Amino acid sequence: MSTSARFGPDQALLPSPPAIRDDQVHDLLKLQKAARCISSILDLDELIEEVVHGIAHSFGCVEAVIYLRHEYREEMVLAGVHGCTVSGKGQCLKIGSEGMVGYVAATGRMRYAPDVSKDPYYVACEAGTQSEVAIPLEVDGRVIGVFTASHHDLDAFPNQQLRLLQSLCSHIAVAVQNAQRFQDQRRETDRLNSEAQEARIIQEALLPKSSPYLPGFAVTGLSSPAGPVGGDWYDFIPLECECWGLVLADVAGKGTAAALLMSATRGMLRSLAEAHCRPAEVLNKLNKLMLQDFPAGRFVTMVYGVLDPSDRTLTFANAGHLHPLLIDSSGSRFLDSETGLPLGLSPGSFSEQTIHLDEGSRIVFYSDGITEAEHSADEEYGRERLAEHFANVEASAESILQEVRAFSAPAPLRDDATVILVKAGVPPAKR
Repeated sequence: MSTSARFGPDQALLPSPPAIRDDQVHDLLKLQKAARCISSILDLDELIEEVVHGIAHSFGCVEAVIYLRHEYREEMVLAGVHGCTVSGKGQCLKIGSEGMVGYVAATGRMRYAPDVSKDPYYVACEAGTQSEVAIPLEVDGRVIGVFTASHHDLDAFPNQQLRLLQSLCSHIAVAVQNAQRFQDQRRETDRLNSEAQEARIIQEALLPKSSPYLPGFAVTGLSSPAGPVGGDWYDFIPLECECWGLVLADVAGKGTAAALLMSATRGMLRSLAEAHCRPAEVLNKLNKLMLQDFPAGRFVTMVYGVLDPSDRTLTFANAGHLHPLLIDSSGSRFLDSETGLPLGLSPGSFSEQTIHLDEGSRIVFYSDGITEAEHSADEEYGRERLAEHFANVEASAESILQEVRAFSAPAPLRDDATVILVKAGVPPAKR
């Protein structure tokens, strides 16, 4: 009895004979080895190339091909090919109407053509092809692809080989789906990384390019985000009154959302600072705008000061931010504020303080990424270490971030760390 009589185009495979022969053992070992090989490959292109070339050599096929279902269109797309000189990657066949591939994709059933010249669905490819089999790649009842193998002999695939190919295609289908998922995840990761990198470039562009020049003062700032983008920021704003606005702020939250709110807050603050010189007035107007525009539950802590080099004073207001650190001839102390809730929570008022900065005085604005940094024993860096660090006249914005990173090592900083340092030098008249 011929194979075509034993196994029609859409007929279910006959069960294996009870006795296992040596050739069947050999085929099972071949199947096990092939399945183990393909299951370890997560790169989709590499997987498909390994399948079509490996099967073609193992079975002496004229050609071996894999088509995958198009994501949006009712078409099968040629994804991998061995031995075919007519069709190339990217060729499409309509599901249900073109070729044995289209037929199998529509029905989910294997189709075997022992003589391709007599099969109405066969689409000619290589001249030497006389028999071909098309097997669905199916996962959870859905055809995700079709594998085809062609041979130069008539009726070249006996039942035993068809069973082997069907079993192998079950493994191929799962491997293809895993590789597709891995590819999708990698693309999404690459996209997010690209977007995060672009966001970081934009965010870094919003930070000051250089420190302001103020006679008798040295003002520096530095920010180290914990992730690609952060919610901390600092700024130096030139004012018409020949003063400089100094701001350090921390937007609640992390990541892209915090970065977007940071950018919006920065723009509003700069507009208000240029029109109003008093810090409390600026924060009051900024708070009203944020209450109107910011989503509920979003807020910003901020310390904003105006440094006047002519009378050597810094006047600041604090909106729920960490207390600035002042170091002068009397020692170190943290400057509290009478009133000032975080911006964007509720209407309120903001008190001001004016500090006279004598020669040798230093004032530090900082974010909680510094004082709340933890080392392996879950101990925070804290305000005491901050004050001790800046008691050294050589301390700088760079040195405090370096010390905090060393304190947290080997773990990275968990939160953005930002600092502004104002050093009062010799007054210009005394030079």
